[in-house]
Amino acid sequence: MASNFEVIPGGSSSKLIIHVPHSSRFIPPEIRSEILLSDIELEAELDSMTDSLTAELVLHATANIANPPTLFINKFSRFVIDPERFPDEREVMNKVGMGAIYLKSSTGAQLRRTDFDGSQLIADYFDPYAKAFTDLVESKLREFGQVTIIDFHSYRVEQHLNAVNHGQQRPPVCIGTDEFHTSPELSQLASAHFSAFGPVVFNQPYAGTYVPLDFYGTEPRVRSIMLENRADLLVDEQLNPGPKFDQYSSVLASFIEALATN
Repeated sequence: MASNFEVIPGGSSSKLIIHVPHSSRFIPPEIRSEILLSDIELEAELDSMTDSLTAELVLHATANIANPPTLFINKFSRFVIDPERFPDEREVMNKVGMGAIYLKSSTGAQLRRTDFDGSQLIADYFDPYAKAFTDLVESKLREFGQVTIIDFHSYRVEQHLNAVNHGQQRPPVCIGTDEFHTSPELSQLASAHFSAFGPVVFNQPYAGTYVPLDFYGTEPRVRSIMLENRADLLVDEQLNPGPKFDQYSSVLASFIEALATN
């Protein structure tokens, strides 16, 4: 069974990890067979739900950094498992059928059978992914005594029909924070950099940031911040690099370098 994640080691003294969880469209054939959508419907859903070119953007931004961060990239589509969801009743997206295992699509269509048992997908893909990320964070803590996670995403100009956050702002850059894991200094540093694209909004339309559950709410040495970027900032209508792709890459590189001294 192929691994659903890739870890690209960073510089020897970097305390930074960039997490890219939703950039891939790949679904193994045996998992595709469990999805009820037609091929055309699934392609449209992947267009809508994939954070297109976010992995490519991060790779581009970090290519020439002297002390680059470690990259943790999901190689499989979020329709296999969504590593950012809670795998239990804590997950708010369960109410719309889009928890760790999606049963519904972004339009509310049935993606898998209502009685689908996702426990094998959790065991095969969610748990190994979470363990690898946890182990990576532990290794950074042992080596440096601190680690910072950038959780990197994009989102559509228009809200998906099947969502829980209708009516919120949709700025060019949304910065997601956590009361425990995101310091005011980290928030201010991110805001100062990404305000280059317009007014930055915190926690709208998406709130919070990724922290492995073993450290969540208990380990203050794990800092984390989420960068949610409106898709038209990164890609064009054909999902190719948009006109601001290079500018965003430069700003992200500057933010990464600034984190090295914070």
